[in-house]
Amino acid sequence: MDASNTIAATAQRRPGRLRRGRRVADRILRVGCTGATLVGALVLGSILLMLIIQGVRGFTPTMFTSPTPGPGSEGGGIANAILGSLVLTGIGIVVATPVGVMAGTFLAEYGRGSKLAALIRFLNDILLSAPSILIGLFVYTLMVRPMGTYSGWAGGVALAIIAVPVIVRTTEDMLRLVPGTLREAGAALGAPPSKVIMSVTWRAASAGIVTGIILALARIAGETAPLLFTALNNNSWFSADLMGGVANLPVMIYQFALSPYPNWQGLAWAGALLITATILALSIIARLVIKPQISR
Repeated sequence: MDASNTIAATAQRRPGRLRRGRRVADRILRVGCTGATLVGALVLGSILLMLIIQGVRGFTPTMFTSPTPGPGSEGGGIANAILGSLVLTGIGIVVATPVGVMAGTFLAEYGRGSKLAALIRFLNDILLSAPSILIGLFVYTLMVRPMGTYSGWAGGVALAIIAVPVIVRTTEDMLRLVPGTLREAGAALGAPPSKVIMSVTWRAASAGIVTGIILALARIAGETAPLLFTALNNNSWFSADLMGGVANLPVMIYQFALSPYPNWQGLAWAGALLITATILALSIIARLVIKPQISR
């Protein structure tokens, strides 16, 4: 009788111990997550604060109107680097967007369960995690060496290769989130699969696809390593033929930040702040534009 009472009392105390253990584990995890979040926010906030302070000091009245100065020269700006970065990034995103969206559509709509889709997805994942400097070396071997000169075209191709896997992954994920009932409704109306994709699934996933394109744009906007092997840099104004070195902000920041000239270092900080502010503005604008589509 005493043994049975002891067992019953132990069984009654066990749920209480389990609840207390769960509460302790929950508090420990909550404290750990909060601490990690605060540390990450502190580090990122410190970087952003330093970038703002140093970048604002580097802003000059002629920064947006004058080309980059030569070694030891005073004054100057980064107008040619800004224009070159816009062109190179534009080439990269224009080439990558149709390729990435179509490839992601194939993986999500036509290639479900197929071995070809699995292979493409595997290669896309490898390309997504590949170091950008390897892509720069690849384009250097493919385009720069045969042409005998650096060029903006090679830089645009390198940036496009970096952007494609981001757009492919995002497009596939967004299309997979579209309910199958929408596709079935389109098919019930007699629409072919291509019409259903263009009129129904693309429209339903447009916000996510646009977000993926913006993520790809943010990824390539600050890439330096591939441009060192393809577009390089110069201190001249932009040339429409894109042959020879093309001025761009990432390489300019890299070269000027390592220089011994205070003028160049100030321009490097200003260029870094400009890239950061541009990406932030694009993200905000994209959210404001696609918000009505999400609410519908």
